[in-house]
Amino acid sequence: MNSVAPFAHEALLYRDEEEFLDGTARFVADGVDSGEPVLVAVPEPKIAVLRSRLGGRADRVHFIDMTEAGRNPGRIIPGVLMAFSASAPQSRVRMVGEPIWPGRDELEYPACIQHEALVNTAFEGRRGTILCPYNAGLLPEHVLEDARRTHPVLIDGARRFASESYTDPSGLADLYNVPLPPPPASAEEHAFSVGTLAHMRKLVSMYAHWLRREQVEDLVLAVNELATNSILHASGRGVLRLWREGDAAVCEVSDSGAGFPPSFTGLSGFGIVMVNLLCDLVRTHTSHSGTTVRVYLGR
Repeated sequence: MNSVAPFAHEALLYRDEEEFLDGTARFVADGVDSGEPVLVAVPEPKIAVLRSRLGGRADRVHFIDMTEAGRNPGRIIPGVLMAFSASAPQSRVRMVGEPIWPGRDELEYPACIQHEALVNTAFEGRRGTILCPYNAGLLPEHVLEDARRTHPVLIDGARRFASESYTDPSGLADLYNVPLPPPPASAEEHAFSVGTLAHMRKLVSMYAHWLRREQVEDLVLAVNELATNSILHASGRGVLRLWREGDAAVCEVSDSGAGFPPSFTGLSGFGIVMVNLLCDLVRTHTSHSGTTVRVYLGR
């Protein structure tokens, strides 16, 4: 009888480069030797040292720079983990994914924790293991506590044990359903409805003129998807706000609807998947009064 669980989600707590290499290289090498497809998605500087430690096995590993592929935490499940898993549907897969690193933007952090919580539901019943390294030497304690809440299994040095702090994924996703910072006073505000969608798309395109053409097209597509969702599933209308933060265009769509379910796993709801794949960051807040989705492009 096979005693291996269908899916495992583990956090590796490391304190220096050697502990990172010990934990990840052993995990990756075991997967390669077992004939499992292996993905490593970590910040780029760690890829080189891990390649060196793995030697010839590195040629059988798929490496991704997480600071690029995962700069929007909402992109990691559909665009990195699910995409790799789908490339080998008949195989048990191993994936190393480091979604939180020292210097990760605090604005992105709630989306990171929602991602880690939802991994547990997105991959439930699938065959594979995801190992998430956390720099316990540099990350603050509240981040490590959230790692304990989002991972059923922890690895700390030679110890591998069940996390006593593990929390139901939907409850933790709700916990980080936090209000967004208020828009600046300079933000443009436009009401929209089904009859003004075309005008709204033009407004977005004109406002984000400093972005590259393809970025403008992505932003228009993302905002149109959010506005269409408001029209179809809320009151038939909503409010669009536009402003600039540094080089980033920020667009916010608010309506009176219940929004996207916090248990979203990446297996359904293609619209919000598309929005996450198009944008650099997506933040959502749902309350009794409605839902606000804020997207950033050009960060």
